[in-house]
Amino acid sequence: MNKVILMGRLTKDIEMRQTPNGVSLVRFSIAVTRRFKNSNGEYDADFINCVAWRKTGEFIARYFQKGSMIAIVGSIQTRSWDGNDGKKQYATEVIVDEAYFTGSKSESGTGGNTDLSDSGLDDLNSQYGEDFATIGEEDLPF
Repeated sequence: MNKVILMGRLTKDIEMRQTPNGVSLVRFSIAVTRRFKNSNGEYDADFINCVAWRKTGEFIARYFQKGSMIAIVGSIQTRSWDGNDGKKQYATEVIVDEAYFTGSKSESGTGGNTDLSDSGLDDLNSQYGEDFATIGEEDLPF
């Protein structure tokens, strides 16, 4: 089984690209804080490279920016190629299947981008189906 669930902050703004066949693609990395402190009493972070394709990539590029908190679900994939110097190069990445907002607007760093009212909600529903709905603070059970 190959399943990865990570939550962290984007290390830079997202830039969406397209393959020659027109398929959307984003590459990004997230900083994931370790659960234990180092010898200096501080938390280290791991920087995880990620790739998201098609609608998932478009969603991430549209609603997340540098510093945004994001949760992703995917799988680990390795690839290799011959570099310009003839040496074999390797990369290990998370192929993102799902992406989620986490934290509050101020914590995530997305500011107004997470406001799913009016046209924002309509845009999401038209692109991804009728699964999105706005909920107010009074609707939360906690």
